[in-house]
Amino acid sequence: MRVRRFLWLVVVLALVAAACGDDDGGIGLTQEEGVLTVGSDIPFAPFEDFEGETVVGFDADVINEIASRLDLEVAWIDTDFDTIFTQLATGAFDVVASATTITPDRSQQVNFTVPYYRAQQALTVNTNETPDITSIDDLGEGHSVAVQTGTTGAAWAHENLEPQGVEVREFPEAADTYNALEGGTVTGVIFDEPSAVEESANREGLAVVAVIDTDEDYGFGVDPARTELLDEMNRVLQEMFDDGTYQEIYDNWFEAPAGSVLYEEM
Repeated sequence: MRVRRFLWLVVVLALVAAACGDDDGGIGLTQEEGVLTVGSDIPFAPFEDFEGETVVGFDADVINEIASRLDLEVAWIDTDFDTIFTQLATGAFDVVASATTITPDRSQQVNFTVPYYRAQQALTVNTNETPDITSIDDLGEGHSVAVQTGTTGAAWAHENLEPQGVEVREFPEAADTYNALEGGTVTGVIFDEPSAVEESANREGLAVVAVIDTDEDYGFGVDPARTELLDEMNRVLQEMFDDGTYQEIYDNWFEAPAGSVLYEEM
């Protein structure tokens, strides 16, 4: 029994030492040494998408550059958007890169980096089904819009369109909203403008008819336990803003200049 107790004590002390980390007592930069685990709801082009087994897109390029400068490899975890911040807050991954708007509610759960994209919402319609819908003001009783559960587009639609008599229908995945619109079961889709532009360009009859200025900023969500990682990501993002790398990545994915966080400085 003494031997077993001694071994048990050694294991406990080893676990405590591992939890304490290095001399400053801080938690490690990432969960797994040398690896940045990234939660994301994929696909959501042009921010995240699959090319074979590789994740590509604007978010992917920015995250890959950040990881490279921190000598980290990236491991992507495809997950549901509706629970992505709860997962992050409980340590399911190190960061979230999923075209996520910084909001007060989300900031109570997790930390966010400095903004890296300026976003707005858009109304997409099926011009084959409803050619008369050309603006938000054309929506009313008898109309319905599709939104993705847990998004700021969903929150905006509930707050602004339901009072006009519009039915707001929530779907678990982004693609589901556009599938419903393409199939004629909803009048429109409320979603982030870049996604709306991407989807309408690749689906017959769909068109973006209104852009909604919601003054949103995207940030990368960070596990609240990883404060050093948050600091390092902000430091590297600032380097990328300063040395032109961020703008180069932005220009590779977007034609409209206003989404860049450096737009007013250009």
